[in-house]
Order: sequence, then structure tokens, then C-alpha cells
Amino acid sequence: MEHGADTQAKGVTTGSPEPAPDEQRPVREDGYASGLRNRQVQMIAVGGAIGTGLFLGAGERLNSAGPSLVIVFAVTGLFAFFIARAMGELVMHRPTSGSFVSYSRELLGGEKAAYVAGWVYFLHWVCSGIAEITAVAVYLHYWGALRDIPQWALALLALLVVLGANLISVRWFGEFEFWFAIIKVAAIVAFLAIGCWLLASRHPIDGHAGGPQLISDHGGMLPHGFVAAIVITQGVVFSYAAIEMVGITAGETAEPRKVIPKAINSVSWRIVVFYVFSVLLLAMLLPWSSYSGSESPFVTLMGKLGIPGAGQIMNFVVLTAALSSCNSGLYSTGRTLRSMGLAGSAPRFTTLMNKRKVPYGGILLTASCYVLGIVLNYVVPERAFSIVLNFSAITMIGTWAMIILCQLTLRRRVNRGQAESGGFRLPGAPFTSWLTLAFLVLVVVLMACDGGEGSWTVACVPLIAAGLWGGWYLVRGRVASMAAARRTEGHVTGMPTPRGEADTDL
Repeated sequence: MEHGADTQAKGVTTGSPEPAPDEQRPVREDGYASGLRNRQVQMIAVGGAIGTGLFLGAGERLNSAGPSLVIVFAVTGLFAFFIARAMGELVMHRPTSGSFVSYSRELLGGEKAAYVAGWVYFLHWVCSGIAEITAVAVYLHYWGALRDIPQWALALLALLVVLGANLISVRWFGEFEFWFAIIKVAAIVAFLAIGCWLLASRHPIDGHAGGPQLISDHGGMLPHGFVAAIVITQGVVFSYAAIEMVGITAGETAEPRKVIPKAINSVSWRIVVFYVFSVLLLAMLLPWSSYSGSESPFVTLMGKLGIPGAGQIMNFVVLTAALSSCNSGLYSTGRTLRSMGLAGSAPRFTTLMNKRKVPYGGILLTASCYVLGIVLNYVVPERAFSIVLNFSAITMIGTWAMIILCQLTLRRRVNRGQAESGGFRLPGAPFTSWLTLAFLVLVVVLMACDGGEGSWTVACVPLIAAGLWGGWYLVRGRVASMAAARRTEGHVTGMPTPRGEADTDL
């Protein structure tokens, strides 16, 4: 059973709730297995906070904005943490694999809000997944033995690997993510250890002695000015994509109210250590102008040190980061689509689950869309990555905005006595909530003003909105009939339950 948070108190003294409108009640999402272990959820949280934005993108951004990238990563990381905490507040209110689709239904006006949240998130992961399987194919071509294999074939192989991991069981998904995250963390920790030793020993690199003077002697923190630092914010924000995914694991975690807060709280120090400190070390070990977008900044540094095999190792690391993103996309959209399918706003087959409690219908729908990426890699392999990357970015911002809006609504209801608090709150809300929304708007404005692909992507937002509007009018009849059926059969799970009963959708 679920907590019926979307209720209206008949009186503050009694606190007796009044049933919410049918379309705003949480949809029952039985059938999942609690197969994710504590260590897996913790590492999924890590994986959501470390990606190719650091391993690859930091080099180009250091070159374009200099050491100010450290500040931008710190500020953007703060807002990423706010989003993770907002997700945590929702999860502790009511753990569910439907995640913010279920919360949008309950808190933002019913099935129409859930429909928008779900399909925007689906579109984000479709675009992101296509970009990542393309990246996997490119990374595999790094090794000479694989260069004769067509890029589309390598992309297909990557898809089959992560699809198999997702379809077997949630525990297999968790194991894949656990080891993918271990590889990324091990690479960062090794770099931090080497970097600290190089600084402490004053070991020269490419004729430069490491230290803060490398920053001050090359234009300071803002060598290209404040505007350059602001402009790169739109790229840095996407380095934190998937940070919200830890909330989706709540429905398949044995003790979500114990595990999820620890995982989310750990995000803050991981951001500081893995992103901010790593980039600061890069800026203090080599002049920022030594880095470029043509290779990982970590490879650049290790190459200057003459460490053999550094390029091979880092290519393997970014390969696992891309596979991790594909793996996460299939997992999260499978659960999201099932929540929507149970409400009627997604095709009926997305509700199907196999004997291992895996929602294979939604996973296969996402994988079939990833096949479009295989086609892109066959037709225009050199442009496949850039075509979908910006669409992934704009839809990610939409998803994060929905999370914050849900959190704001939940907090208002808790303050009015109309909903129960899970005891895990976004610090400083509602001020931090509104500040985060303002930050997301700023990112969209920066995209619109960049004069390149970002502007083109923002211009396509009305087309996405029109597609969503048309789709809603196609499914709204089925959504209404399924809501009526749930009411008639008495299977609505949004009725209030006493504190202490099962708090998940399982």
C-alpha cells in the first residue's frame, strides 16, 4: 500500500483524510522484486554523479573557460544536489518505482501531468541512450583490432549487452551498475592520489612545476572573463544528468527509507571530491591551455607524465561510463513506462513483466527506439552523436523542473497538514526550490542564445509540446476509462494507510 498523500484533512485535530480525485491517486504498481542491495544503490548514486561530462568534457571546457570551470562545477553541483534532495523528499513521502511520474500524477494535477512527465523523461533517455551507444562505438574504434568493424555494428553490440543485463533481473542490472561505478570511482581515486603526490613532490610536468601559481600565472581563475564562465554552465549542467535516478530504485530496494537518504546525502561530498577537486588538480598540474576537447584531460595529463597505457586505460573508463548510461536508461524508462501504462497513458504492453519481475514491455520499447540510433550510425555515423545530444539536454531540464515542482507542492501540503512528511527535506526550501528553477531557466536561456545547436534545440520545444498535446488527446479516453475501472473495482491504492504499514508500491 501507499501513503495517500494527496488528501485533504477534514480537521487539523483529527487529521482524517478525504480521498483525492481518482486521477490524482497513485496507481498501484505491484509486482516488483526488492532485488537491489544497499551496496548497489549506493554505487548507482555514484554512477549518477560521474559521467563522460567529467572524463571527456572537462578538457574542452578548461580550454575555453580556464580554471573558472572549478567554480562552475561547484555551483552547478550545488543545484544538482538540491534536485537529488528534492527527489529524496518525494521518495521518503512515498517510495515507488513510478518515481516522479507517480508524483506528478499525485501532486501536479493528475494524469495529464503524469503523462507529460513520463514522456518527457522517456524522450530524454531515448536521446541520451542513442548518444551513448554511439559514443560506445566510437570508443571501441580506439582499438585497432576493432576499427574494421562498422560503427553501427558496435553500437548494436553495446545495445544487446545492456538489454540483456536489464531483462535478466533487477539484480543483474544492479551488478552491472555496481561494477561500472567501481571502475569510474577507481579511476578518479587513482588520479586524485597521483595528482596529490605530484603536487606534494613538486614533480615537474612538461616543464611546469605544479601548484596554485599555474593558475595565477596564466590569467587567474577567469582568464577569458566572467562571460566565458557563464556560457559553459549549459554544458557543465549536463555532466550531472541521471543524478535523479537513485529515486527510481526505491521501488526495488528492500529498505528504501533507510537506504535512499544515505545514497542521496552522499552525493554532495562526491560532487566536491570527484568533480571540483579533480578539475582543480588538473588546473594546478598543467596550464589550462594544455587541455583540449580532442581527448580526455586525464589522458592529456598522464601522457605528459609518460605513463604507458594511460590512453588505453582512460578509453576503457569512458567506455564503461557510456555503457552505464545506456544501462540506466533502459532500467529507468522500463519502470516509468509501466507506471504510465497502468494508468493508460502508455501502450498496454509496457505493463508486462516477466517471471523475474522485470517490466520487459517498457524496456523493449526503449530498446526499439535505441535501434533508431543504430540506423543513424549506419546513415550518418559522423553526426549521430550531435543530432540527439541537445534533445537529451532540453528534456533533462524539463524532468528536473518537474521534480522541483512536485517537491514544492508536497511541501505546501505538508505545511497545511494535508500530507505526511517523510522526514527528509530539501534544505532551505522553498527558497532553494525556486532558486533551482531559476537556475534551470537560466540554462535554457543560455542554450537559446548560443547561436548554434542549442538555439536550434530550444526552437524545437514548441514542436515537442505540440506532439505531447496531440498524444494526450489520443490517450485521454483510455486514461479516463482505466481510472473509472480502478474506482469500480476498488483497486485504487491512494487511500490513506496507517503509518507503519508497507510504504511502497510493492
